[in-house]
Amino acid sequence: MGRAEEHCRGRGAHRRRGKARRKGIRRFFTWKKLLGTFFGLCLLTMGACYAVYVTVPIPEANAMAQRQNNVYKFSDGKVLARLGQVNRDIVGLEKISKPVQEVFVAAENMSFYDDDGVDLKGTVRGLWNTVSGKGKQGGSTITQQYVKNYYLNQDQTVTRKLKELVISLKVDQRYSKSEILAGYINTSYYGRGAYGIQAAAQAYYDVDSSRLTVEQGAYLASLLQAPSQYDWAVASDTGKKLVTERWNYALDNAVKMGSLDPGRRAAMKFPTPGAPRPRPGTEGQTGYLVQAADAEIRRQGVSEQELHKGSWTITLNIDRKTQKLLENAVKAELTSKLDPRKRADQDIQVGAVSVDPHTGAVVALYGGQDFTEHQLSNATTTTYQPGSTFKPVVFASALENEAKTHDGRSVNARTVYNGNSEVPVKGEEGRGYAPPNLDDIDHGPVSVQEAMNQSVNSVFAQMGVDVGLDRVRDDADELGITGIRQQKAHPAMSLGSYGASPLQMAGVYATLANHGKKVTPTVVKKAEHPTRTYEPKQGTGDHVISRETADSVTSVLKGVVDDGSARKSVAEAKNRQGRQVAGKTGTSDDNKSAWYVGYTPNLATAVGLWGEAAEPRQVTEDGKERVVPKGGQVSIAGAAGNPRQVAGGGTPARIWSAYTFEAVKGDHTTFDLETGSNSDEAPAPTHTPDTMPTTAPTTAPTTAPPTYSPLPTTPPADVPSPRPTMPADTPEQPPTHRPTPRPTGPTHNPSVKPTPTEPDEAG
Repeated sequence: MGRAEEHCRGRGAHRRRGKARRKGIRRFFTWKKLLGTFFGLCLLTMGACYAVYVTVPIPEANAMAQRQNNVYKFSDGKVLARLGQVNRDIVGLEKISKPVQEVFVAAENMSFYDDDGVDLKGTVRGLWNTVSGKGKQGGSTITQQYVKNYYLNQDQTVTRKLKELVISLKVDQRYSKSEILAGYINTSYYGRGAYGIQAAAQAYYDVDSSRLTVEQGAYLASLLQAPSQYDWAVASDTGKKLVTERWNYALDNAVKMGSLDPGRRAAMKFPTPGAPRPRPGTEGQTGYLVQAADAEIRRQGVSEQELHKGSWTITLNIDRKTQKLLENAVKAELTSKLDPRKRADQDIQVGAVSVDPHTGAVVALYGGQDFTEHQLSNATTTTYQPGSTFKPVVFASALENEAKTHDGRSVNARTVYNGNSEVPVKGEEGRGYAPPNLDDIDHGPVSVQEAMNQSVNSVFAQMGVDVGLDRVRDDADELGITGIRQQKAHPAMSLGSYGASPLQMAGVYATLANHGKKVTPTVVKKAEHPTRTYEPKQGTGDHVISRETADSVTSVLKGVVDDGSARKSVAEAKNRQGRQVAGKTGTSDDNKSAWYVGYTPNLATAVGLWGEAAEPRQVTEDGKERVVPKGGQVSIAGAAGNPRQVAGGGTPARIWSAYTFEAVKGDHTTFDLETGSNSDEAPAPTHTPDTMPTTAPTTAPTTAPPTYSPLPTTPPADVPSPRPTMPADTPEQPPTHRPTPRPTGPTHNPSVKPTPTEPDEAG
């Protein structure tokens, strides 16, 4: 063998030895190994999928698909109502027109008739969103949604989605597309407590599913994406815009599918659904009580859909006997006196809420004369002004913030203000605001106690600015008038120009009765469900104002009862029997609402009356005629047999007394007050606050401001210009002394008193 040959063999051996010495991670990554691993994983995945497919059967219908009633109980356990049983009537596709069937397919799953029951791309996207925490959305076919509704649940987990995928494949193989479509539209939730297309057709359009138009069917199909948000009756502007877009999307897809003629599509208009109709068994006050309980449970995190699936046992704080007393009082003092032929009697509405100030329990609630006739609860609506019942909130804020008058004096019950009418409010926030008093009366120097007794607008408009309107607004929110914090502060706010509900006002006054510890009115005592835990809302909390502040306001409001505008209806009520009471009347603009809110040591109650046009009304306000639509605000003057206006010290106060003194019968608890020096009786004014007008009252008080509550006048607008008129109270009876009205011109004779317009209960 030659050297050259040996050399070549040596080099080859060297190469083989070099290849054999390959080390590290490169030893594991060869094309053969990679391909082998890939195919192995594919086989394992296929095997796993087959195993899952074989081992996961089509289950029986889930418990939620066989829902039961919701049971509502009074606080003592007696059943109030059984509601929420599956509101569903299964109908076959033969009772639903083909175009309506097709519009559901167009809205949800255009490939429904061609797919195998699943959308792999959408399912993978949904799985990824769930795993990565990006949300619960994911594209599902009609078959998958039917499987989720009928066999599984609404949980958004990887396990549930995998089961949904497998079961959907099997369901698609076992059942026809028509059966699946029928199951889908009969099990889906449409809002308003309606499950299935038949219940939905009745709930939204008051027709059977067989009579649905394509337009109506497209709306119902659109609802399935977000039933609560898209319900036209309660939807926000955004919700209405979204559901309209969804409706157009469904119809346009139907055209693409060839199931809807383009010309017919172009002529279609959005079919506005009707107002919600009451559920059976909600007559009288029952519907309002159930509605309030449901709303509270939803605020605690239970969805409307979950609540309407049923199986809940809900115990309310409502006491049966106390509730009956409230209903009887409203009937005796108001509804029994209404004449359905009179316009004012047709328009009048009443709402009331009674709260235990120590627990926050709503023990009685009156939402209207009959839930089947009027579904908007008067107990919870915040549409109407509370008027002068808001003034104690202003005073509480002044005490809590240690406010000072414009000229540097501390504000308390003894503080003397300029009580003359149309006195410009001093301070930058006042911006020249000068509200008139009732009947434009000048009260002269007046203490806060007497100003509260007489509801002197000029005093509380100035006090609000002295405190700081933003502070007043925020304190009102803390005390329980939720939502007012989002309103723009204005001096008119101090006179009760922003809306509040009886539920809110009862909570505010209950907080005062509870010595400043927050009282949140609670309707639900407990709620039980087989598969879900529920924690009731706490009715009481920490101090939102100090005890001294709350007790000082209570002390002042005790004086209002005994020397204010509801003296005859409350202080002199035959069934009072010496019980201690604190309270305040309120009568708002143009007599559109009248209130009495008050409390004993153990019960706080708000009663509100207002005008809501039963039919469109032509009214004259500020010398101008206009048409008020149905449901708009109108005056209640002359209602319930009153020859003139309905004052807070009249019918509302009589309802309050007739109810309260029976509800606390046998309870003579007295207020335990720690007021410091805030609520001492005010002495005769020795200081003239701010700048007084040169025209003095003809009969000046010699020892203390007069005990008088102003009479009602036509209230002004919220922020009137140049001279706004604000809510004012009406006295129960003519005062023995009347401050001098303002001069009307150079020839004014101060010795001539104006003739007041007295309410019917005046003596």
